Amino acid sequence: MADGEQFAGGGCSCGEIRYRGLCAPDQVLVCHCPDCRRSSGAQSVAWLFISSDSFEFTQGEPTEFASSPGVIRKFCGTCGTTLSWEGDKQPGRIDVTVGSLDSPQDYPPTKAVYRKHRLPWASEI
Repeated sequence: MADGEQFAGGGCSCGEIRYRGLCAPDQVLVCHCPDCRRSSGAQSVAWLFISSDSFEFTQGEPTEFASSPGVIRKFCGTCGTTLSWEGDKQPGRIDVTVGSLDSPQDYPPTKAVYRKHRLPWASEI
């Protein structure tokens, strides 16, 4: 993807919620923290980081959940698809689940974080 190019949109499994990014992502990584694991129901979550000013929900209104102090996770209230993470410690940034993108194969993670929490059988990244 070229600098300044928008990434393809994405949305939830049932199609009620849609979004798009208006610029290239800053970073793509996998998180192994227990909060992400419990919130997604998966052993880890791949996230795409983008400026909040360059991201918009274009259809539907996601449901919000305060998963921990200063953290808001958004998901589809109908089908439950995890969509985004926003935290007070990273103002101006929204993390979008790579799995909810229309073309997740185009955004491979480049590193993993909270690796000390990685389940022993989970992939290194």
